[in-house]
Amino acid sequence: MSKACWLANFKLTTVLMNDYKESEMKESKIFSSKKNYKLLAFTSGFLVLNSYAVIAQQTDITALKAEAITIVKQFGGALKPQLKKALAEGGVKQAIEVCSVKAPEIAKNLTLTTHWQVKRVSLKARNNKNAIPDAWEKMTLAEFDLRQQQGESAKKMAKAEIVGNEFRFMKAQGSAPLCLICHGTTLSQETKAALKNHYPNDKATGYSLGQIRGAFSLTKQL
Repeated sequence: MSKACWLANFKLTTVLMNDYKESEMKESKIFSSKKNYKLLAFTSGFLVLNSYAVIAQQTDITALKAEAITIVKQFGGALKPQLKKALAEGGVKQAIEVCSVKAPEIAKNLTLTTHWQVKRVSLKARNNKNAIPDAWEKMTLAEFDLRQQQGESAKKMAKAEIVGNEFRFMKAQGSAPLCLICHGTTLSQETKAALKNHYPNDKATGYSLGQIRGAFSLTKQL
């Protein structure tokens, strides 16, 4: 092969190689662009779905909280009239007796009909069978006390939180005038005797008007 032919072939080979490299680079850019577009589309879709999930969860929490508040009102609405009636008909002795029976009964019925676990708890429990708080309830009760010390009223004080696979709700229970008859600082001998009879390990006394003495505690499986 002559030098001229070799040189011509070399030039042709160089041109073909350059064309091939340029083609490869274009394909690589196109592929990279498609890959980035797919990644962007996936990320955007994920963010949108996540936003919807957050909104849905917030909506669910709002609805669950409203449902819990309704149940708390049903509890109080069922118990208070019976206590007033017992107090008027048979005095504090009968009122304490009615409360010892009716309060757990109302909580049980609400649990069965609403599919929520419904109870009342306190840091100074009266009924050791069903009023002893668990760890989350104890923490929330302590938080309620602190919030009240900082000036917040017990009337609308509540806490709602998702814990694991449960929705938990607590509503502070302040000491109303009716409550102080057997939860206050000054108790009659009749009251002390009735409490000792129905609640031998009672600790739920010594409260002042408006002071938080416990809370309604509701739990719903999610």
